[in-house]
Amino acid sequence: MEYLSALLTNFLALSAEASPWLLLGLLIAGLMKSWVPTKILSKHLGEGKLAIVKAAIIGAPLPLCSCGVIPVATELRRSGASASATASFLVATPETGVDSVSVSYALLGPVFAIYRPITAILSAIMTGLLVSTIKKEDITLPKAAPKDAPSCCPSQKKMVAEPVLVTENVKPSCCASEKKTATAKKPASFISKTTSGIHYAATQLIDDIIIWLLVGLVFATLIKTFLPTSFLLSYGSGLGAMLVMIVISIPMYICATASTPVAAGFILAGISPGTALVFMMAGPATNISTLGVIKNEMGSSVLIRYLLGISLCAIGFGLLLDWGLAFFDINISQQMQHSHELLPFWFGLTCAGLIAFLSIKPLRKLVL
Repeated sequence: MEYLSALLTNFLALSAEASPWLLLGLLIAGLMKSWVPTKILSKHLGEGKLAIVKAAIIGAPLPLCSCGVIPVATELRRSGASASATASFLVATPETGVDSVSVSYALLGPVFAIYRPITAILSAIMTGLLVSTIKKEDITLPKAAPKDAPSCCPSQKKMVAEPVLVTENVKPSCCASEKKTATAKKPASFISKTTSGIHYAATQLIDDIIIWLLVGLVFATLIKTFLPTSFLLSYGSGLGAMLVMIVISIPMYICATASTPVAAGFILAGISPGTALVFMMAGPATNISTLGVIKNEMGSSVLIRYLLGISLCAIGFGLLLDWGLAFFDINISQQMQHSHELLPFWFGLTCAGLIAFLSIKPLRKLVL
């Protein structure tokens, strides 16, 4: 009974922590679909190394967690972004953000506040470059977005099949029909576009990711309930501790901002700053939900390189941090303060309830 109570408490706590950022991610993804032309995304986040760099720089400042980034990255991929650019975005966005940088400065000091976003961007670029080595035929094609309007050819067939009054010497053509439609149709208003984007996020997009999100939260709850902190602290520092941290972080859900006070607790308890950095890099960028979506949207080959890129970068930058702090004789523990709750529990729980409501089709059809 005690374990059941702990499981329920931890599940509610994780759900309340993740849900506000997930709703923000869904909102951004919906507005992106309705307001950002597909051609722009394809142009800037398509193939090539420059697209990988752009994706990392665009994603780094966004205040999205590892759950909130999933719908945004999914929409990017379906809008024409390459697998390598999408992977870069998926690493940079949850690993850092304007909110986590400020919290890092408050809790861990200026060294972490500067070093953390730099490592997030660099690891995103390196992971994207690793994904770019995959042959195109080994990458799963993005799911096609539902077509809002009939294509040219079906429109033409329908026009021929139905009786049409045609004046002499006038031959109706598909292009002419399209031009006439474009001229007659008024451009969508700001309100209609925004409403359309929100509706898309609250229906199709949430349906695509809700199963993996639930699986991820359940796994995170099990880890939080049954894996004692003393297990991590017993490994201290060094390559062995970082490898253990990688293995533990991969299935865990935790956002960049929330990982900061946890990492601060690890450092105060005796874990090296470099090992804590591994947790702050691998934890937000990898969880069961994200990995499931990557496999579903881009394939196993991308997933393997994604995990490899994050693991190698996290360990490499962690070892570099420990070496740098020792070389320059910097004591991170002296710069740390106590953590604070970022969002009220009741607010997070309300957001979790809203997501649960939207994920149940019969219920949401009553209002949407």
